[in-house]
Amino acid sequence: KIENEKLIVLMNKNKITFNNLRSIVNDLKNIKVHVVGDTIIDTYTKTNLIGGQTKTPTISVLYQNKKEYIGGAGIVAQHLNSAGAKVTFSSVLDNDHYKDFVKNSFKNLKIKFLPIIDNTRPTTNKNVFTVEDYKILKVDTLDNQPISQIILSKLLKQINNAKSDIFILSDFRHGIFNNNSIDQIIKSCGKRVFKAADSQVATRWGNITDFKNFNLITPNERETRFSLADQDSSISELSRRLKDKANFKSLILKLGSRGIFCVDYNKKNNKKKNNDLNDAFSIPSFVNNVVDAVGSGDALLAYSSLAMFKTKNLVIAGIIGSIAAACECEVEGNIPIETGDIFKKINEIEKQLKYETRS
Repeated sequence: KIENEKLIVLMNKNKITFNNLRSIVNDLKNIKVHVVGDTIIDTYTKTNLIGGQTKTPTISVLYQNKKEYIGGAGIVAQHLNSAGAKVTFSSVLDNDHYKDFVKNSFKNLKIKFLPIIDNTRPTTNKNVFTVEDYKILKVDTLDNQPISQIILSKLLKQINNAKSDIFILSDFRHGIFNNNSIDQIIKSCGKRVFKAADSQVATRWGNITDFKNFNLITPNERETRFSLADQDSSISELSRRLKDKANFKSLILKLGSRGIFCVDYNKKNNKKKNNDLNDAFSIPSFVNNVVDAVGSGDALLAYSSLAMFKTKNLVIAGIIGSIAAACECEVEGNIPIETGDIFKKINEIEKQLKYETRS
């Protein structure tokens, strides 16, 4: 496969071995990370199809069971915890049973959870109804209005008091991040700390260009095109335009089944007026069988941020982040990816590439 050949060339060029990757994943422990963002409870309601009504176009289903997972910024915090990082998590929740669900889920984890209670808005819940492997309906319970100044002040105080190596801003546009709050949140993080962000566009209008001068941003192609109002440019041109708007240091642009496109700008290159790509490369998707792609971007954000902070090497960060995303795609539900899952996937890729090389 040409994708495998490209990966072999990329790793050889940068003198990266699979043992290097294993060693780095094993060395992500004890990094202090503060995650700020919207918590989402992902509910999977499984049903069986009974049939349709004869008088109205109504689908009739029989309830089977329900599973709930922590998503949004909450799963980013859990991925980081699974990697061995020391995690602080700030989010806004209602004083409802979902708040208790999140707190109980974090009880046995080494995550410093700092919930801010806002009784005026529900904890965000997204309930997907499925028939066998088909998603037939999604019901959202949420309030997308910006958080109040009182709630924002509490959040800024938590950020100001944090002593972290990394700040990760996980934006789903469900109230925490808005035109009034974003600049204040970024300013509170400080200038010298490593900052990473992802602003996701699903049912809301997120904009990754709001997160300027970050060490790493990880939008997908649709989010990037939306933020730049650009449907037509090539991926490389899109990356140049995003650099002009957001002035990032490193970019991981998610391309779905096509993998990721990475761009790394060094200080010398930042001085060039034409803003040429300094080091751009692609990494293929490592997914063998997509079971549920929900949350794959969150896994990538968590693991690539840790790897980028640790190594300052975007090739390594891109590969490890892509592996984490692949692991998430191959399981049902939004569950934390353990380092053991990463090692298993590395072994699998190494075995496949050695086979390709011999062939």
